Amino acid sequence: MSNTKKAMDGGKWITVSTVISTLFQFVQVAVLARLLSPADFGLVGVSNLIIAFFQVFANLGFSNSIIYKQESDRNVLSTLYYLNLTVGVVIFILIHLTAPYIISFYHEPRLAQVLNLSSYYFLIAYFGQIYMFLLEKELKFKSVAIIDITGTVMGSIVTVTLAFNDYHELSLIIGALVMQSVKSVLQITFGLRFFMPRLFFNINNIKEHLRFGIYNMGDGFLGYIQSNTDNIFLGGMLGVKMLGYYTIAYQLCVFPIMKLNPIILQVAYPILAKMKENTADLKKSYLKILDFISYCNLPLLAGLFITADGVVPLIYGPGWEQTTDLIRIFVFVGIFICLSHPLYTIAFTKGKPNLLFYLNLGTLIVKVPLVYVFGTYWGVTGIAIAFLLTTFLNMIVNFGMVHYLIGDFIGDFSRNIAKPILFCLLMVGLISLYRLFIGESGLMNVLAEIGIGGAAYLLLTLTYKLSYAELNAYRQGIL
Repeated sequence: MSNTKKAMDGGKWITVSTVISTLFQFVQVAVLARLLSPADFGLVGVSNLIIAFFQVFANLGFSNSIIYKQESDRNVLSTLYYLNLTVGVVIFILIHLTAPYIISFYHEPRLAQVLNLSSYYFLIAYFGQIYMFLLEKELKFKSVAIIDITGTVMGSIVTVTLAFNDYHELSLIIGALVMQSVKSVLQITFGLRFFMPRLFFNINNIKEHLRFGIYNMGDGFLGYIQSNTDNIFLGGMLGVKMLGYYTIAYQLCVFPIMKLNPIILQVAYPILAKMKENTADLKKSYLKILDFISYCNLPLLAGLFITADGVVPLIYGPGWEQTTDLIRIFVFVGIFICLSHPLYTIAFTKGKPNLLFYLNLGTLIVKVPLVYVFGTYWGVTGIAIAFLLTTFLNMIVNFGMVHYLIGDFIGDFSRNIAKPILFCLLMVGLISLYRLFIGESGLMNVLAEIGIGGAAYLLLTLTYKLSYAELNAYRQGIL
């Protein structure tokens, strides 16, 4: 099977996985918003911050180096495997040692049990992690999809069941642990044919992976700090309740972006890694990735911007109206993030993870003072605006790095993105007219607005973007 065919097949399976997983998690949040308080979501948000922080160090940047080097040496993989397990145990211990300081910072005693349970993630996840990297390296995306779907479904069922039985914030933590346990078991089951660990450990064998991972891990650390500065400051300055509002708004706008983009990026990286010396082809692929991401993400975000005040009470119920203004800010954050994502694929393909490190370092230097000042004067809205400004600046520098790696692309990119932007403006205009002359509240009006917007964007795309030959090619690739 050719790489192109593998990419199409992989894209099909990752799409199925993403749609199902996103649907289950979306329904889960909608149900939990009616059962849990904003403070409960804030507590889990703090726990997620801690887990995400330690995840930066947990795989030591090996995920991308294994794919980049197309690693298959059993001794090397065994050393990486045991090193990962060791790091997981160390992180488990560190979370318990630092928990009192975290609880003191947020002034929230309930965090003790949340952090204690969350720490077990690192005793579970890294038994199967290396097998996931190998499945992606071998382009076994059907297996990846089955693992993701099964874990998400089981985790969501457990989470909602516990929430109905008054486990409050712990329902989210336990559900996440169940999800990761299922995934780890399946990762090992599907991946054992590619790698069986042997009793071998030699740090000298993985020096190249360590060198690759240093910048990768450094970039991850800085990326974590600059991406979560707003959450860290917000929880400490304004409390976990406001963090709960902020988290829900962020999830509604940015969570779909973080789920949709990997449909193509997760498939693209192993393919691009096999043609890393051909800059011309990389440039064409980068532009295609941007084009695809633009057409998928922009209409969703534009539609959410215009319908936010009707969508929020329908999805989350009463008491979450305060998230509406935050959502409209995060819509633009989501746009800048989705356009910035493809750099990561190009940087790893070209063996330049150091660029990502410098990008996140610069963004962090700008973001920290902005978040502190804006948060001090304008509260949660100010923090969201600070996040918006730094995300925009990050995207501008991001494009400059892409230019350095693959050459000039702005002209082609500008011509490509003009159509989806215009289609979105027309879509928003039609929805605005409906809201003005017919109505904007209630289930039927919201559904009508979604239908009008979706139909308008689809019709414009089919008329002015996709030819019959392209549609037929996509159809044949998917079937």
